[in-house]
Amino acid sequence: MSGATGAAGGAGSTGGAPGSANLSGPQEGGYTVTDTRQPPPHQPPSAYTPPPPPGAPGGGQGPVGPVSGVPGLSGAPASAGVRRPRPAARTVPRTRKARLRISKADPWSVMKVSFLLSIALGICTIVAVAVLWMVLDTIGVFTTVGSTISEATTSEQGGKGGFDLVSFLSLSRVMTFTTVIAVIDVVLATALATLGAFIYNLSAGFVGGVELTLAEDE
Repeated sequence: MSGATGAAGGAGSTGGAPGSANLSGPQEGGYTVTDTRQPPPHQPPSAYTPPPPPGAPGGGQGPVGPVSGVPGLSGAPASAGVRRPRPAARTVPRTRKARLRISKADPWSVMKVSFLLSIALGICTIVAVAVLWMVLDTIGVFTTVGSTISEATTSEQGGKGGFDLVSFLSLSRVMTFTTVIAVIDVVLATALATLGAFIYNLSAGFVGGVELTLAEDE
């Protein structure tokens, strides 16, 4: 019994000899374990190097310089790290437009406006006729034409007095005739404008009225 035990012990010592020669450390199951791997070399921490943007000179190959504005970092060149502002687009001024439609005209307002406008037109007509008569009378048009007509009518009537154009076209008679024409024009213009407003409203009910496009002044 003692011999078997000794043999086992010898075998154990013989088998453990190679292990004990290479391994040393904590014992596990009767063996001594030793880590024979070499520790990795110490590397100091380094900052992250961003990749160069696409389209940079060199295509990301070759040495790169430090990043502009960030101390201690190395990466893309300074020109690649600066973002260039985009040129501002030239804005073309747009003209705002509004499309409107005249769907109805108030006959009462049309009548008032047309009445005032016709009165103003009548006054302008009277003044213009008076000025024109004075100019023609100053340059002697009535006298020349009147004498010619008087001679022509006298020979036809056998020596009797002919037609007197100067007395017929006197200033008072011309202004009276012009005033009557202006009054008739006021009445007719007012009536026609009011009637036109009624006709426009009737036609606008069928076709929608006149469309206008208003644009803003540039």
